[in-house]
Amino acid sequence: MVRFFLNGNLTVVQNVASDMTVLRYLRTQESLSGTKEGCGSGDCGACSILLGEQQDGQWHYKAINGCITFVAQLDGKSVVTIDALATGRGDEAQLHPAQQAMVDYHGSQCGFCTPGIVMSLAALHEAINQQDGQQQATQHQIIEALSGNLCRCTGYRPIIEAASHLNDYPDNRPQAVQVWQPDAPVSVDQGEGVSTTAGFSANGQQAWAPETEEQLQTLLKDHPDARMVAGATDLALEVTQFLKPIDKLIAINNIATLKAVRDEEHALLIGAAATYSEVEPLLAQYFPEFAQLLSRLGSRQVRNNGTLGGNIGNASPIGDTPPVLLALGACIELASAPGAVTGVGSRWLSLKDFFIDYKKTALQAGEYIRTIKIPKLKAEEQLKVYKISKRLEDDISAVLAAFKVTLSENKKVTAISTGFGGMAAIPKAATELEKALTGLPVNGTRFRQAAEQLAQDFTPMSDVRASDEYRLLVAKNLVQKCALELLQPDSISRIENIHSSQLAASDAINLMENHNA
Repeated sequence: MVRFFLNGNLTVVQNVASDMTVLRYLRTQESLSGTKEGCGSGDCGACSILLGEQQDGQWHYKAINGCITFVAQLDGKSVVTIDALATGRGDEAQLHPAQQAMVDYHGSQCGFCTPGIVMSLAALHEAINQQDGQQQATQHQIIEALSGNLCRCTGYRPIIEAASHLNDYPDNRPQAVQVWQPDAPVSVDQGEGVSTTAGFSANGQQAWAPETEEQLQTLLKDHPDARMVAGATDLALEVTQFLKPIDKLIAINNIATLKAVRDEEHALLIGAAATYSEVEPLLAQYFPEFAQLLSRLGSRQVRNNGTLGGNIGNASPIGDTPPVLLALGACIELASAPGAVTGVGSRWLSLKDFFIDYKKTALQAGEYIRTIKIPKLKAEEQLKVYKISKRLEDDISAVLAAFKVTLSENKKVTAISTGFGGMAAIPKAATELEKALTGLPVNGTRFRQAAEQLAQDFTPMSDVRASDEYRLLVAKNLVQKCALELLQPDSISRIENIHSSQLAASDAINLMENHNA
């Protein structure tokens, strides 16, 4: 069984499909129809709910997409939906600040997207009230919170105005303590020495939610054909978009050792199940351009569930993080039950050797990604990351380029490593480009000439996002842009550098509309 709190009530799931999404469960099994389905792919935000995890005895909530989260991922969690935000009935009813603000500032028209927007604002309300002394959300916080919610009616102005006044209203959460801070035990005490893996089954399908790597290893040994999921932000699309069943599913998001993040002297060690939101602060400290890229990787709902390990294991040629990790010289630890693969239970592999062909990796049966090791930059090294997509955020890359450049005192390239996405069947380094650039002075003309080597490194494909000619031309131009930024670091011009806290309300609205166009 899988146990979690749903709007404060302990819920036990035993007999549902292994690939049951949270959205489908809420609507069909619990008759909670307030959460809507718009796109079924985590883009529109109509399905947004709050997912809570315990920390220091308190439940802390974040917004996620219910349409691309599996029920198996909920074990030990607390879920709050739009249906439970208001407290009381009739004349005694009190709306949550996010609801009351949306009413007072006319933030809803057709209403279909409203539940998801309200839940995103409720998550924002949670966030700002965890910051000592913060009175209202900043424009930057508002735009980030709403970046995963589409509205085709309002033009966003009244929604942003509502978000700007959340703390004008009395907080009704103290009247719903059991909803927000349920105090009953969410797990069952099996007795000393007894370890049972949470899970459920129905109609020949099975799902599990292990809490330890030992449990995971046993499951992989017994069920080598099972699919592993940490965030499900991509795997769930097989169910919602392509209607493919997943008969055996293992949710690894509750395994503490796979969520561990360590800051060591020369490297960061990131557990494969750590979410983007969890690693963002540390990446911002050591790799600002990497963290800046994450701000464009999906929406906040996606980053609250998606993981670095999942982005690697998915092996998509247009995944956002693998090109950066390639340029940084990252390596990964692949683990398995002792003796299952290597005889010792784990092995380290350079990331460049992990990707073999389209959606094919070096991962063997019984193995899983345990840790991603990212070497820190040295004083003479610089990281440049560029993402080209049709929308600023919540969009898939047409081309992604990353460069780690080592410069001498006289601005010569003494070493360079690269990573490109969208240019081949796998995330890949441009080795011929690296050879051409090594030893060159940083010079626009020389870099432009060296960029011609990209035609030797890649034969891009054409698809709905870009033609092969466009991809190759853009990649060449990004090499030149890298040179310009190395020469004049104070004149860097990036659309990501627009800091929305400095925008007027009208500018913020225009930015939201352009993001979601």
